[in-house]
Formats: sequence, C-alpha cells, structure tokens
Amino acid sequence: MRPGTGQPDDPPAASQQAGQAGRAPSAGTRPVTWHGDVAARIDQLGWLRGLSDWLTGVLGPVRERHQDNLVLELMHGGRWVGHPLHPALSDLHIGLWTGVTVLVAMDRDRVPRRGMDAAGMLSAAGILAAGATALTGLSDWTVSDEQDRRVGLFHGLLNTLGLGLQGASLGTRVAGHRSTARALGAASLTVTATAGYLGGHLVFTKGVMVNRVAWAIGPRRWTRALQEANLPDDSPAAVEAEGRQIMLYRHRGRLYAIDNICSHAGGLLSRGPVADLTVTCPLHGSRFALADGCVSRGPASQPQPVLPTRIRNGWIEVRGSQPAPRRPASGRRQP
Repeated sequence: MRPGTGQPDDPPAASQQAGQAGRAPSAGTRPVTWHGDVAARIDQLGWLRGLSDWLTGVLGPVRERHQDNLVLELMHGGRWVGHPLHPALSDLHIGLWTGVTVLVAMDRDRVPRRGMDAAGMLSAAGILAAGATALTGLSDWTVSDEQDRRVGLFHGLLNTLGLGLQGASLGTRVAGHRSTARALGAASLTVTATAGYLGGHLVFTKGVMVNRVAWAIGPRRWTRALQEANLPDDSPAAVEAEGRQIMLYRHRGRLYAIDNICSHAGGLLSRGPVADLTVTCPLHGSRFALADGCVSRGPASQPQPVLPTRIRNGWIEVRGSQPAPRRPASGRRQP
C-alpha cells in the first residue's frame, strides 16, 4: 500500500520492470523510448515540482470543500457523459486553429487589411473553446497524482502558452499585421500540438482517466473469498479471488461484493467509509452504490463492477461477471 494514497503497491514483477525501465536505454532502443525519457525529464524539473505542490495546496482544499457541487462534477464529465469532458473539448480549438492555418496558406491577398476576416473568426472561436478546455483540464488535474500531476501541469502550461500566442495572433491580425499574425499563429499551433502529445502520453501510456476495471471479469467459477465468520456486519473487508481484488460488505445479513479497485484512479474502496450502502473512494472521493456499483458522485465516470455472492460450508464465495461455459455432456450434441 502506498502511504496515504489508498492505492495498492506494485506487484514484484511490475517493480522489477520499473527498475529495468529506469536504466539508460541502449543506442538501438533510444528511437522508441525517447518519449518516456522526455516525460521523465519533465518530471525532474525542480520549478515544476514546486509549482505543482503549491497549486495542489491551493486547489486541493477548494475541490474537497466543493466536491458535492454539481458544476464541478459536470466539468469532469462524470456519470452523465460517461467519460471525461476535457479530451473531447480539446479537439475543438485544435481543429479551429488548424483551420486558421489552412485559410492563411490559401490567402493570396498580399495587401494588409485591418479587421476580422474568416481566419480571425476561427481563431476567436478556438480561443473560446480553449478557455472551456482549460477549465475542464484544471478540474481533472486536481484529481491526478504524483508524476501524472506534474506532467499534466506542464501540459497545461504549454496549452496556456499556445492560447496566449493565439490571442496575440488574433490581435495582430485585426490590427492588419498579417505576417506577424501568421508567425504567431504557427507558433501557437506548434506549442498546442506539443501539449496535445503530452496529453496523449498521459492517457495512452499512463492510463490517466481510463477505466481501471474495464477488463475485470473473473473469477470464472465460484471461488472461496473469506470465511463467513470473519465478516462482521457493516465492516468492509478486502479479499482477493483468483487475482481480482474485491471488497466484501454485509449489512443486515445481506452480502455485497464490489470490485475493490476504483474505476477512476485505482484507489482501494475498502479503505474508504461506507454510509447508506454507498462507499466513498479515499483517493478522490468518488462514491459508488454497493447494490449495483452505480456512480453517485464523481469524479468517476464509470460504475464499479459488482459480483454475485453466496455462502457455502461457512465460506463466502464470489464469481465474476462472465462465468466459465459449462462443458457439454459426452455424446450430447450442441445446438
């Protein structure tokens, strides 16, 4: 268990792999490992770590104080959207600013003109979209952790720089300085694309904001998880069945079994409080109903898988969502 996080420790194999990954890559592998090296170098920036800690200290208490605010949850996307809102919004301003670049490349009018043209309209629309994207990104950033938080902050700073450059480009375009506007617009799109690459690294390499239990299906047969006598009422218990971490809970004689790994960021639900048959993740405060795994409060956007339970010979047994197929009797034809 990582101290103070509610997250499980890495398994030994993963720790060994992490140690091997930390070694300097050979010349032959460097062309395919450079992106990991870049993220590691960003994470080691002292000023970035200091800024991340300061912002965490400022924004963390604000988020916790207003965690039940519906607007804040909507900024995550949450249970209503089914996935984070920030990635979808980020496509808007990148597409609009790419459109500016296309219009500029097709512009054959070499006479400087003042005022707003089609490229300027796209640039302004992209600026508005980038503002909304920044707000949702900041909301998601407050529920990230460790290296992901620091790389995410750098991602946000680059996007802020790109937004500033695009604003300057729009201003110079309206003033009639088209050559300067072109240069600033190209610089803005380049910086924004770099930020987008880091965003892709966070999602597809680090798994940030990805459903942590999407592939949890086992155990495929009824499996002993805990002796019935070892589960008192109204006290969560963490068990493991065929490699799957499960939280057991009993209330007034009724058993509940839910995936113990929070779908949002991997916190251990068994470490969180349970009230009114709803468990709160200790990591970022997501809440799930024990009966059906439904999200009752974000930032989680996906429900928790629930597992069937039964009691046999003094043991609590669980089974996954996809039981193993039954073997056909010998000589019996299959339909």
